Amino acid sequence: MDGVSAVSRSGAAGPRPVRSCAGFPHRAGMIVSHLHRFIFVPIPKTGTHSVRQALREYLGPDDIEQVGLFVNKRFPYADLAAIRHGHFSIAQVRPYLGEETVASYFKFGFVRNPFDRFVSYCAFMTRQYGAFERDPQGTMRKILFELRPMDHVHFQTQASLLTDERGQLDVDEVARVEDMQAGYDRICARIGIPSRALEKVNSSRRGDYRQYYDQALIDGVAELYRRDLELFGYSF
Repeated sequence: MDGVSAVSRSGAAGPRPVRSCAGFPHRAGMIVSHLHRFIFVPIPKTGTHSVRQALREYLGPDDIEQVGLFVNKRFPYADLAAIRHGHFSIAQVRPYLGEETVASYFKFGFVRNPFDRFVSYCAFMTRQYGAFERDPQGTMRKILFELRPMDHVHFQTQASLLTDERGQLDVDEVARVEDMQAGYDRICARIGIPSRALEKVNSSRRGDYRQYYDQALIDGVAELYRRDLELFGYSF
């Protein structure tokens, strides 16, 4: 197996909630703090493990999170707990938390440039066999144009976790990974906890994402993540 072939195949027409990501560890997951009245919506491949670490310092005994790997915690709702990851949308947790709670809590997430995020996805998914390191563009083309694993939560649009069924934003704050510290400072001020310097976790040495693209890849990623580009104001 070359690593690229390990990425799951799907002929699905568009993103939808994922029920399983077996075989892949997930550090980041949703946090619901009843103490500070917030919901953190973690977007895969946005490097927000440091945000989770910082938020966890202020969680109360009744606060809940779903995360795997070093810490294994599950939501107290059987249907959600059975899902291997914690990358839930607001729409997914609303029936369990209740409309009043969701409406009154401060909801936030971090987004990343889709072109940069796709490079990170390809490197992450093929890391075991080093396919990306050997042939970055070939690996990206294979995943984007042939495999298209739409059922995999890391591959789906960021908007799918931050919008409602009408496609409208379902959160109160969308911060950018490219300016993570400033975004985290604003969020802390809003939810009433002290901010602190975020640690650099899972930093990459891949350099500028633009070096991995040709025009076909630019056009393909732009089409796949059109909604992210439009909603969050990103470009190549």
